[in-house]
Amino acid sequence: MLSIGAFAQIGQVTHRMLRHWDTAGLLVPAHVDEFSGYRSYDPSQLERLHQIVALRQLGFGLGDISSILDQGAGSDRIAALLQVRRAEVEQEHRIAAGRLVDVQRRLHLIEKENHMSQIEIIEKPLPAVRLAARQAVVASQPEVARVVGPSFDAVSQVIGDERGTLETPVALYEMVEDGLHIIAGYAYTEPASDGIEIIELPAVEKAVCGVHLGSMEHIAESWQALHAEIFARGLVPSGPCRELYVRAVSEDQSDWVTELQQPVRRS
Repeated sequence: MLSIGAFAQIGQVTHRMLRHWDTAGLLVPAHVDEFSGYRSYDPSQLERLHQIVALRQLGFGLGDISSILDQGAGSDRIAALLQVRRAEVEQEHRIAAGRLVDVQRRLHLIEKENHMSQIEIIEKPLPAVRLAARQAVVASQPEVARVVGPSFDAVSQVIGDERGTLETPVALYEMVEDGLHIIAGYAYTEPASDGIEIIELPAVEKAVCGVHLGSMEHIAESWQALHAEIFARGLVPSGPCRELYVRAVSEDQSDWVTELQQPVRRS
């Protein structure tokens, strides 16, 4: 018989983990002393121990492991479970990569906080706008670029032929429970068409606005400067922020002109 210490060392797991697996019925000791509660394991249980460790390293939960080991799950069942796990790992990787990009962006903003380029900021009302648009919710900031451009493209494919050159491309951004809610579309006065949504943006009595020049890569710095000025003026945001793409033609975005619009009210 093997002591719990020896058994744990062979499997490179903790005593606590072995006790947890015992409680779950996944790996029950061959013998438990009725007086001391001391657990002992038979060498024949090492194979099951190694199987559990291997499956745990692949990310399987105890329920799936029990199914695989105790119910004789065939190769098709294991393959299906592995495909599900692969999709989970890929999603975890995408989320982690997005978080890394966001961390790097925030570090960049902190490093440049005292050297941030100033933008001209004004207060003005915003007119009501009727948009032909698409909506989406993204989990993190790095996903925005993968949604906004395709949303504009999808809308333009529906209304572009009837409008010729599309005007007034606008995107709205608002944090909601599930992430960042995005609306992207063009000013539109015609009836609704399949493949687009008609969204009415109400007029705004007061908004603080500024112009960002160049690449979207650094637009967060301009937004940070704009919001700093909002609070300095004793104002607070009162609705979704908007981006009006005054000029957005070149592929490298070097000559892009974007007006940042934040509806506000007195704090």
